[in-house]
Amino acid sequence: MRVALFATCFNDTMWPETPKATVRLLRRLGVDVEFPPEQTCCGQMFTNTGYADEAIPLARKFVDVFEPYDAVVSVSGSCTGSVREQYDELARRSGDGALVDGVTKVAPKTYELSEFIVDVLGTTNVGAYFPHRVTYHPTCHSLRMLKVGDRPLQLLRAVRGIDLVELPAADECCGFGGTFAMKNADISVAMGSDKARHIRETEAEVVVAGDNSCLAQIGGVLGRQRSGVRTMHLAEVLASTDGSTT
Repeated sequence: MRVALFATCFNDTMWPETPKATVRLLRRLGVDVEFPPEQTCCGQMFTNTGYADEAIPLARKFVDVFEPYDAVVSVSGSCTGSVREQYDELARRSGDGALVDGVTKVAPKTYELSEFIVDVLGTTNVGAYFPHRVTYHPTCHSLRMLKVGDRPLQLLRAVRGIDLVELPAADECCGFGGTFAMKNADISVAMGSDKARHIRETEAEVVVAGDNSCLAQIGGVLGRQRSGVRTMHLAEVLASTDGSTT
């Protein structure tokens, strides 16, 4: 099976350790994952703010880059959701039959990391070791758009040494929401503060999620509170084999 990593533009720019950890993890699981250097933004930021026409060239680029692969693995639930749930509408809006066909082929084989490991590779034990108290925040797009369910938790429960504790009100939004955090700053901060309070109630050392954008929001609040709680992407925890934080 030929597998490509879709690193996403914001991870590539701001959190490159996450896609690097994903490559290490997948190779450990026997997947010879490739990183197509031509990849770029999925266009979600345009689509979500009403600039659908500006997103169409990025959707076309995504299809061109990833169509040759059997599977595409992403480290962002929101970007995966954009490809799977928004690209069809963008393609039809473009009036380009070739793009419609391309999206039909590429979108179903684009997976969020936990989906790929559990559903495609058929495993929950990835050989990880992470001896820390951890709580998990299910991000809105992964929970509601992709419906990944408890797949990330299945993977975390199988990590050796982990003390996984349930997050109160886990399904509540962290308040990020892309431009929502900028356009509605006061509401965003209030939502982030609620999320941080629940995280601190768990007495976790680390809060884990599948989207670094949400972790940036959560980590910002926790940092200002000087809570001492770290944020880590799911891929980095799963890639750990010796107790390090990658």
